[in-house]
Amino acid sequence: MPMSERSFLGLSAAGFHKVAYTQWGRDDAPRTAVCVHGLTRNGRDFDALALDLADGWRVACPDVVGRGKSGWLANPALYGYPQYCADMAALVARLGVEQVDWVGTSMGGLIGLMLAAQPNSPIRRLVINDVGPFVSKIGLQRIADYVGKDPVFEDIAAVESYLRFVLMGFGRLPDEAWRHMAEHSARTRPDGRYGLAYDPGIAEAFKAQPMQDVDLWAFWDRIQCPVLVLRGATSDILLRETAEEMTRRGPRARVVEFANTGHAPALMTEDQIAAVRGFLLEG
Repeated sequence: MPMSERSFLGLSAAGFHKVAYTQWGRDDAPRTAVCVHGLTRNGRDFDALALDLADGWRVACPDVVGRGKSGWLANPALYGYPQYCADMAALVARLGVEQVDWVGTSMGGLIGLMLAAQPNSPIRRLVINDVGPFVSKIGLQRIADYVGKDPVFEDIAAVESYLRFVLMGFGRLPDEAWRHMAEHSARTRPDGRYGLAYDPGIAEAFKAQPMQDVDLWAFWDRIQCPVLVLRGATSDILLRETAEEMTRRGPRARVVEFANTGHAPALMTEDQIAAVRGFLLEG
């Protein structure tokens, strides 16, 4: 299936910035999916899922501003969900379709949740991967402990070793999956060594205010489209009681849980990809 790297301009209070995305499948595919990654990740995390879907979907996998091949904001204080939602709305407009299927991991799931809650939302079916309308400050603190750091690595193998540690919640993945993530999670520094492919300034939002629980139930209760929730069995971000409540209120989501996985299922294994594909094909 064809794959291409594309970009468009997003707009913040500090000016325009580049938003890069990888597109899989044909421009004239009957359906369009948007896959949005977690806080420190990038769109290439979805390569396996996008390749599987590309027989029936055009799949756009953006690098949220400050990550991957997208630009960095001159003012780190502007990193946050209002900007991310605005950029993703611009992506949907760029794709030129009235409806999209949305697959979002962690941060990408919250962006999807917020957009799906809006009147006249273009989201047709929503997959939220290991996040929900309530996130405890305990789980957020664990993420805050590593996000924004700017470690230096001598080679890609060192990047891979670091990712295997901080992303251990992704679960049991083949070696080639970890290598793939390492290759697309590294940026080359001026000294020839490697750093992580994100702006350390994305941590600004964590530092700007005291750590507290996140409560987005008001958004959740406004969602009208069908929702599938994926959960890692040992996740500290999407608690089991939150997932259960998501089945009882708002769009009354279906929940699928994966064993031997924490935060968050990587969507790189056959069973996880099959769960997403099966749900999207229902509508």
